[in-house]
Amino acid sequence: MKRVLIVGAGKGGSALLNLLSDTESMKIAAVIDHNKHASGRKLAAKLGIPVGTEWEAWLEKDIDIIIEATGNEQILEEIVERKPRKSVVIPGSVAYIISELLDEKEALVNELKDQTNRQELLLNHIHDGMIVINKNGLVLFINKSAERILGKTRNKFQGRKITELIETSRLPHVLQTQRKEVNQRLELGNRKKVISTRIPIINDMGKLVGAFAVFKDITEVMQLAEENTDLNEIKTLLEAIIKSSDEAISVVDENGNGLMINPAYTRITGLREEDVIGFPATVDISEGESMHLKVLHTRRAVRGVRMKVGPTKKEVIVNVAPVIVNGVIKGSVGVLHDVTEIQSLTKELKKARQIIRDLEARYTFDDIIGSSPEMKLALEQAKVGAKTPATVLLRGESGTGKELFAHAIHNESERKHNKFIRVNCAAITESLLESELFGYEDGAFTGAKQGLFEEANHGSIFLDEVSELSMNMQAKLLRVLQEHEITRVGGTKPINIDVRIITATNINLEKAIMNNTFREDLYYRLNKLPITIPSVKERLSDLPELIQYAIQKINQDYGRSVRAISKEAINDLKQYSWPGNVRELENVIGRAMIFMDMNEETIKKEYLPRLSSNSINTRYSPPNLTERSSLQVAMEEFEKEYIYKIYKQNDFNKTKTAKALAVSIRNLYYKMDKYNLD
Repeated sequence: MKRVLIVGAGKGGSALLNLLSDTESMKIAAVIDHNKHASGRKLAAKLGIPVGTEWEAWLEKDIDIIIEATGNEQILEEIVERKPRKSVVIPGSVAYIISELLDEKEALVNELKDQTNRQELLLNHIHDGMIVINKNGLVLFINKSAERILGKTRNKFQGRKITELIETSRLPHVLQTQRKEVNQRLELGNRKKVISTRIPIINDMGKLVGAFAVFKDITEVMQLAEENTDLNEIKTLLEAIIKSSDEAISVVDENGNGLMINPAYTRITGLREEDVIGFPATVDISEGESMHLKVLHTRRAVRGVRMKVGPTKKEVIVNVAPVIVNGVIKGSVGVLHDVTEIQSLTKELKKARQIIRDLEARYTFDDIIGSSPEMKLALEQAKVGAKTPATVLLRGESGTGKELFAHAIHNESERKHNKFIRVNCAAITESLLESELFGYEDGAFTGAKQGLFEEANHGSIFLDEVSELSMNMQAKLLRVLQEHEITRVGGTKPINIDVRIITATNINLEKAIMNNTFREDLYYRLNKLPITIPSVKERLSDLPELIQYAIQKINQDYGRSVRAISKEAINDLKQYSWPGNVRELENVIGRAMIFMDMNEETIKKEYLPRLSSNSINTRYSPPNLTERSSLQVAMEEFEKEYIYKIYKQNDFNKTKTAKALAVSIRNLYYKMDKYNLD
């Protein structure tokens, strides 16, 4: 029995409640509406159905179908985004249409009932099945023998199109030609074979008024068990769900012949129902093999397969799963994703992530992975620091996760409801950095601008790579720490601020003081609460957890379905010193997953790049790169590898790497972001 959650208890929700409460195959779990006086909530209370105001609380309570009946597109989008994978969301408009159709059918049946009573007395005693339709193809009469042969009751189909009762019926053709067809063989949808005679009905005026068919059952097959269930209603509901889905869906039977497609499938492939239904599953493929046929043969689902479909050779990613009933495969269902749409959405997601990263803290201490004693000590210190207003200095090698600690400290502090501003001191030139941090007053050609310190007022500001600040900027930062005020560029009036300052560095500040590149007085101001974050080589016991996190992250980024890594591969990785720490580990795992087959779920040792003290030389390379890749792709792959090599040689210091490559720090940041090296 399907559990249904109705969101919205107005007119539409009440109508759906009336409809579904009488349905044996479905149980209404709850009715949700913020209006406690809504008519649907009162009706639900009378029926003993739970009511509430928050739909989110019901998402994890084994809900199979969620019907959104508020008419609010935003609520529908939130439900679709947050629903469990197994739950199906139906817009209220679709379910309401089903309700309206059933009401309309009942009225039409009552109207025709009086007209057919006299015919039923005679025709119900005929052993052969008989169906009568009017000139519009609507069913006027079905006798009891037809009910028995078709396995369907008359009250569900009288007044509806004959093709809804028998998809392959030729009675519409008889209406068009006005010629009878005698002793024609026909296979029904329930696998029964009949011999049928179809005759047009013409009145005394010579006008066509309808047609009828008389048919005899010629099979000895027992009536299917499904005749005693409510499968037709469920099938209608499922078809409505598939048709309303924005995902492109195709369904084939156990022989690989098309059964159903939805409008989204036509939009992506350009193929209509008449091009696909009843044809082999290969009919829509331009390049590649049929995943439907593969799934029917192997009985195993496939995910993330690229191919080209339709006359325009649209590039798509395909996921296909088998449909197995009582151990017998009945067909398969495929979902197609337009690669162009995926790339566009990925680009938009990347922009959104960047905005979020710049404006608010995304991570908490729960997001920091590690149970080693070294990491536990760092976490305990950070949690203590979060509860104090003291300036925090995060120390550790590049790639150890200093930024995650900064996010978590802010989110654990009393300032968590205010802004968290992140500034990379090495990525911005000194002149621009000063105006960005402190803002500037009105000029002849520019208006006044608020600085990041002002924007972070009552919140936190994270100064990453603070050691890269010039001596002049160090002096200005020292004044902020001492006086708790800033002065805009070009201004004279100090502005009081209340900002929690979190800094991070990957160099030895004590050595920098000796080399006169870092102010000693600023050091003592920053070093009030130092937290040293251990490197990967200092916490190798955390390696399995870090790898599993990297796998999940890369699965989301690249649409893969990798689940684990072999013990041999983990042992191999534990022999490496990891100078690039977590950032390098994610790079290695990502490179290994790229070279895996799309259907593989375990990272094996042979897929790992070769790790050495100086560089990473891939022991497994993409096959036939020169045959299937363009020159541009090959050049970008080389550029990515070379930047990573120089980055590692310079101990993952971006400033030194930019100098070694003879490019600007801004250009380096762009390329590292492009190749996902940071």
